[in-house]
Amino acid sequence: MAKYFDVHPDNPQRRVIGQVVEIIRSGGLVVYPTDSCFALGCHPGNKEGLDRIREIRRLDDRHHFTLVCRDFAQLGQFARMDNAVFRTVRAATPGSYTFILPATGEAPRRMLHPKKKTVGVRIPDHTVAQALLAELDEPLLSSTLLLPGEEEPLTIGWEIKERLDHSVDAVLDSGDCGTEPTTVVDFSDGVAEVIRRGAGDPEPFE
Repeated sequence: MAKYFDVHPDNPQRRVIGQVVEIIRSGGLVVYPTDSCFALGCHPGNKEGLDRIREIRRLDDRHHFTLVCRDFAQLGQFARMDNAVFRTVRAATPGSYTFILPATGEAPRRMLHPKKKTVGVRIPDHTVAQALLAELDEPLLSSTLLLPGEEEPLTIGWEIKERLDHSVDAVLDSGDCGTEPTTVVDFSDGVAEVIRRGAGDPEPFE
């Protein structure tokens, strides 16, 4: 059964955040809030966690997973950008955007696009997500909590706990965080292409 943790949205209890981080470090799969909607997350080196996300969401090997990063310095360890892309991405972070970028050698190979060798990266503008990333001191390998056959992500913590009780190890809840996923901007070829309109304003990239 999944453990359920309820934290304050503006001042998350550090003890609770620490408990969730221990579950992640021990190979667990967690649900956590972001500035767009709830996400599934595990340690970047957790192959079983990645497989569990694929199973929950019924994803194929072409799905772009995301490394959710604490700050721009961390993001830069896993994605390559020329100066123009760097400035554009920097101006939009933190925020409700996911950027598809060429991966560096430090990005986990199992989460890269099999042909393009690209990686999804983002920096959330959300107090609880940032507290989790700060305590972990590593990115979270993540995917939007959107279940197969459903049009919108789950947004109520206790309902997520009931629905995924035997599929995840913990649910971190700080209240409703919306149902709109991130806006996804693909910079694979060095030019911005909006491939999903979501919570982030797509206009700067069009």
